[in-house]
Amino acid sequence: MADAETTPTLYEWAGGQDALERLFQRFYENVLDDPLLEPLFAHMDKDHPKHVAAWIGEVFGGPKTYTEQLGGYESMLAHHRDKAITEEQRRRWVSLLQDAADEVGLPADPEFRSAFVAYIEWGTRIAAANSQPGSTPPPHAPVPQWGWGEAPPWQG
Repeated sequence: MADAETTPTLYEWAGGQDALERLFQRFYENVLDDPLLEPLFAHMDKDHPKHVAAWIGEVFGGPKTYTEQLGGYESMLAHHRDKAITEEQRRRWVSLLQDAADEVGLPADPEFRSAFVAYIEWGTRIAAANSQPGSTPPPHAPVPQWGWGEAPPWQG
């Protein structure tokens, strides 16, 4: 059984920054082809996939790039304010991200995918709530740190 000193982070298990950048590059290609999501992302910056990969990388235990170079929580919050993300859009985002994870070959073991999906579900629900006009999210918060939860990494 792995212990905290030998258990890889989700970031390491996923394949590091290169894997996350491939994931989000493919994902946003799919998003721009999706009639439900394309309006939310039609004018995104060309570096948006890299920025989201940096956020997820930091959340999953990688370098603190998003905090140190891209503004941390406050910046992520600002990107979602007043977008009025619907539940249907949130669910489609989650579904397309899971499809992209398969397409780019992210680890498919149940423990990793469980942790991955748990964060994506949690994070998108927070983002959707914070995107509603009149919402009052906390103005300052740390970038969340996500781990394996109760299941250890796949030993198969």
